[in-house]
Amino acid sequence: MSDLNTHLSQLETVLERYRATGIENLIGGVSLPSSSGATFETCSPVDDSLICSVARGNEADIDAAAAAAKAAFPAWRDTSAADRKKVLIKIAEGIEARADEIAVAECWDTGQAYRFMSKAALRGAQNFRFFADKVSSARDGQQLQSPTLMNVTTRVPLGPVGVITPWNTPFMLSTWKIAPALAAGCTVVHKPAEFSPLTARILAEIAHEAGLPDGVWNLVNGFGEDAGRRLTEHPDIKAIAFVGESRTGSMIMKQGADTLKRVHFELGGKNPVVVFDDADLDRALDAAIFMIYSLNGERCTSSSRLLVQDTIADEFEAKLTARVNKIKVGHPLDPATEIGPLIHKEHFDKVVEYFDVAKQDGATIAAGGECLGDVGYFVKPTFVTHAKPDMRIAQEEIFGPYLTSIRFSTEEEALEIANGTEYGLSGYVWTNDLTRALRFTNQLEAGMIWVNSENVRHLPAPFGGVKASGIGRDGGDWSFEFYMEQKHIGFALGDHKIPKLGA
Repeated sequence: MSDLNTHLSQLETVLERYRATGIENLIGGVSLPSSSGATFETCSPVDDSLICSVARGNEADIDAAAAAAKAAFPAWRDTSAADRKKVLIKIAEGIEARADEIAVAECWDTGQAYRFMSKAALRGAQNFRFFADKVSSARDGQQLQSPTLMNVTTRVPLGPVGVITPWNTPFMLSTWKIAPALAAGCTVVHKPAEFSPLTARILAEIAHEAGLPDGVWNLVNGFGEDAGRRLTEHPDIKAIAFVGESRTGSMIMKQGADTLKRVHFELGGKNPVVVFDDADLDRALDAAIFMIYSLNGERCTSSSRLLVQDTIADEFEAKLTARVNKIKVGHPLDPATEIGPLIHKEHFDKVVEYFDVAKQDGATIAAGGECLGDVGYFVKPTFVTHAKPDMRIAQEEIFGPYLTSIRFSTEEEALEIANGTEYGLSGYVWTNDLTRALRFTNQLEAGMIWVNSENVRHLPAPFGGVKASGIGRDGGDWSFEFYMEQKHIGFALGDHKIPKLGA
């Protein structure tokens, strides 16, 4: 309990500050209430207690933030690569200095377990350091010679961009989107999810303390129907980077159509983990459990569908059930906790509904399927067996600690089931047959696939999905392809013949 008490003491220091001031918007380097004076409350999913009030940004606040980003863009675009790199490194150092504060704030605001959030700040700092190192090459191009021209290409930043981040692991995902935008030379208007605004404010403060010029990074809190919609429609915002539900992504695309806005979407998933009978079953078991029950199951790349070959299914499912029943659910600031409360009552109600859906579908709840306690939004980690591919629990994104098992006989059947949803974000394949692995991954409809591994993120690699799981790719140079525009310049090598008209 000593570690829990230490974390609670650290949390109290953070909360004391924001209780006094609330979370305001940050526009043009100035902390401001909403122009309407409206606020909303952010509460902890641990016990539904008030964290603090939050400025409820509206269209006027987005307009002010977009104007600030537009005004700051030319100077930031023209800042030398060396100076932009220094700022990004200072942001990374600021994150590292406040890592403990960020971790406890994220746990309390989102319900995520400390064992994972203790690393969230360091992952965020790593994102800034990675893109700081890429600043000097962001605008590099190619030399393409033709018989008459020396053709060169370069990349230039788009301009002000909008970033809309989700409530699951919000700190790390904010850094993942904003660091490459700043490295490219763009300015940013950031709207965090209304369920988890706390660490977004801390991150923006760190950036300005690091010397980021006023207006380069603007923060507006609020809801999708007013602040979010205005951001996606604003004519001065050149692109929208969004992480969230597929349905919301579709709405954003419609809202941005009139201004021909570039979009990058990281959306939902119903990701398969396919376990063949020749796999290392102990490692496959560890990976399948980790990828659905870590981070409360509230992760886009979770392995929410277990596809297990029927020759090993009984034994594999029995071992998995036993393990799930031992997962520790508890206070998110307790280092021993593996699963904390779900983010919000709205999401809690959605996940709990699928306990009944499984029964209605005719599946078996082998573990979990129950709420825990009368305070907070805790559920038991749930494992459902004897599911069929067309059941709702096998098709719909639940986004919680809820795993659905489906059996298959042949490789062809496994592939059909794996591809048989509207989603295509990630996939996990467990087999020791190399030829099968090559064949199966070539046909699996997913943007990211791991063979004999859980999701191990490699920062230079592309991150993104296909089908209803997204548009575009993050990571390494792929991020710059979104935040920057290609430019071609042709230089004549001599006096080549130019066709004459009207001569």
